Amino acid sequence: MSQHIAKPRTTAVILAGGTGQRVGLSIPKQLLKIAGKAVIEHTLTTFEKADSIDDVIVLMAPGYVPDIEKIVAKAGFTKVTKVIEGGSTRNETTERAIAALGEGLAEGEDRNVLFHDAVRPLLSQRVIDDCVAALERYQAVDVAIPSADTIIVTRTHGEDGEFITEIPDRSRLRRGQTPQAFKLSTIRRAYEVAAGDPNFQATDDCSVVLKYLPDVPIHVVAGDEYNMKVTQPVDVFIADKLFQLASTAAPEQVSEEAYRELLTGKTMVVFGGSYGIGKDIAELAESYGATVYALGRSTTGTHVENPEEVDDALSKAYGETGRIDYVVNTAGVLRIGKLAETDNATIEEALKVNYLAPVQIARSSYKYLSETKGQLLLYTSSSYTRGRAEYSLYSSTKAAMVNLTQALSDEWAGDGVRVNCINPERTATPMRTKAFGQEPAGSLLSSEAVARTSLDVLLSELTGHVIDVRQQDPTAGAARATGFEQALASVLDRQDGV
Repeated sequence: MSQHIAKPRTTAVILAGGTGQRVGLSIPKQLLKIAGKAVIEHTLTTFEKADSIDDVIVLMAPGYVPDIEKIVAKAGFTKVTKVIEGGSTRNETTERAIAALGEGLAEGEDRNVLFHDAVRPLLSQRVIDDCVAALERYQAVDVAIPSADTIIVTRTHGEDGEFITEIPDRSRLRRGQTPQAFKLSTIRRAYEVAAGDPNFQATDDCSVVLKYLPDVPIHVVAGDEYNMKVTQPVDVFIADKLFQLASTAAPEQVSEEAYRELLTGKTMVVFGGSYGIGKDIAELAESYGATVYALGRSTTGTHVENPEEVDDALSKAYGETGRIDYVVNTAGVLRIGKLAETDNATIEEALKVNYLAPVQIARSSYKYLSETKGQLLLYTSSSYTRGRAEYSLYSSTKAAMVNLTQALSDEWAGDGVRVNCINPERTATPMRTKAFGQEPAGSLLSSEAVARTSLDVLLSELTGHVIDVRQQDPTAGAARATGFEQALASVLDRQDGV
């Protein structure tokens, strides 16, 4: 009879010893805020969500351990078990991690360990899972991607500068990333052997295994182009933009009964609920037992650009039900034309309806949503990533919705209020038909598909996210876009949408 062998625990070690000098900062770069959160918080979130990771240890730059402890406490990271001060060198930091990992282990017990740079916040779950899976067969694993650039080897000749001495075959060259994964016993042994070398100095951990345990094969897992390291000033800008553009999957409910269970007894207020996406959300939520207030200019006479009417609508819903769990704003106007030829009234209308109204709705909703730990849901447009000629008012106000979402999600996180933003591909709504007339059947998303994704977002724990709703093909419904691949691949695609 075969015995069941328990899988070893898998620990992620977040190496956060950098000082930020290369990006011109007075604080460590892992504490720099990108997309509303510290870089290391994005990194820790990735490992917190990884099913293949059991626990996390952070090695932080000297003097900044309390900063990480505050981030961990505020974000509620349950997998972070230790925050330790790193050493003055990479060698010393890894040695401290190895010592911490060995505490409490029984004799002969081993574990998996993934060393990851804190300043690589765009790591995917796929890479983590591939590393852990590879450790079932190998003792050491690296992550790398092919080099798109030609690599040259140079030598300096005095004052004449550098000269090429070799151009290696690019087909065999790879750019190393992290995580680097090991059996704890293997990386510990490598460092024990290295300790006998008076000239030992490590820049990464796979090189230690390669040099001091040459008989141990190091398997290579395919990395990702967007698993970038925030090292130079331009990296800060690029990473921030990738987070802005990246979409998130809205988790679908498992059954119709799940929707009813989650929505029965809840109160939803929908501004822009007269027609289109807003009307469909209202009807869908109501069908699952929610009390819904669908408000619009043509049905209830509610003008979102009037703060008093917004306040009155929310006050009425709260007075009648005693709670407000969800506030949705789909109201908007689409005015196309050259800015120099646009009159003041049109400009004022666009700013009031598309920008000031969501701001007022957010401000008025806060006190109600903070009571229920509820959610505010806003809407952007696929043109938000790059303004186009004759769409200056619409594109710029829709870009503002993304920034408003990210700012408020951070501002309200401590109160448990979630804020998200839906980014639908071109959708069949009365507003679009009015602007563009009839378009080919099947070329647009249905407003019902967008409404369904919107409901999934409202029922999720997501906050601060832009959720794309896209077509898979001309006859398909909404496809939930995921990951940074989508961000990189669809930027040009989005420029054609409104």
